[in-house]
Amino acid sequence: MDFATNPVDGTRIAWSVTGDPTGPPVMLVHGSLLSHQIWRTFGYVRALRDRYRLILVDQRGHGRSEAPRDVEAYSMDRVSEDLVAVLDAADVSAAHYVGYSFGGRSGLNLVTRTPQRVASLVVGGAGSGPQKGALDSLFFDGSADVLAERGMDGFVDEWANRRGFPVDSGTRAAFLRNDSEALAAYFRASDDDPGIADDAVRAITAPTLFYVGSRDVQRIDDTRCTASLIAGSEYEELRGYDHATAVAAPEAVELVSRWLDTVTSSER
Repeated sequence: MDFATNPVDGTRIAWSVTGDPTGPPVMLVHGSLLSHQIWRTFGYVRALRDRYRLILVDQRGHGRSEAPRDVEAYSMDRVSEDLVAVLDAADVSAAHYVGYSFGGRSGLNLVTRTPQRVASLVVGGAGSGPQKGALDSLFFDGSADVLAERGMDGFVDEWANRRGFPVDSGTRAAFLRNDSEALAAYFRASDDDPGIADDAVRAITAPTLFYVGSRDVQRIDDTRCTASLIAGSEYEELRGYDHATAVAAPEAVELVSRWLDTVTSSER
């Protein structure tokens, strides 16, 4: 992987490129506790690589990117700067953006801060509302404290206990590769995130698609509400999927692929 450096705080962000080097650039950004590898695992790279230049990013605190341990390092300003730094390092003036959960929220922040860098936007399972309690609702109350005090092993064990069934081996392995103190800082920063003002969301002019699982009780209302603020945006619910499974749904891969083909048709 290559590394881009955030010019404000010096954090190094891991990224890589695959696919058609002459195709329209598409940046794919993962959700909490995961890494760029999900786009390969769930079939997005396979579906898109013959037509697009795919820019795969590890968000700060995740994967191979650096993992600062202070809460201020995970503000959405820093995250947006990371993504711009990757675009600069890849010599891309504007990319089509695909993000899920934390990655979707990162994309919304990016397009409101630097709209000229986002050619189009796909947001999965995320919205612009305040994030207080959002990660606890996905995992369990007090999750940041467990990360800080008991580490990743303790976090995964507690999550399994709270939901009543084991964490699959692939998810456990992905989670355990993370720095628990850095993720505790990220969880606390997320809790402090006030969201994006409605007027800023309404000002988004890039073609935008939102999708969310019909059983994603934690995120469906915020996703639907945010989509309603953007004139001309598209909104899709994937029947039968929750927050954890929607990103991996074959229907999601097909939806994103078809939508990108439509919005990039004039670039070919």
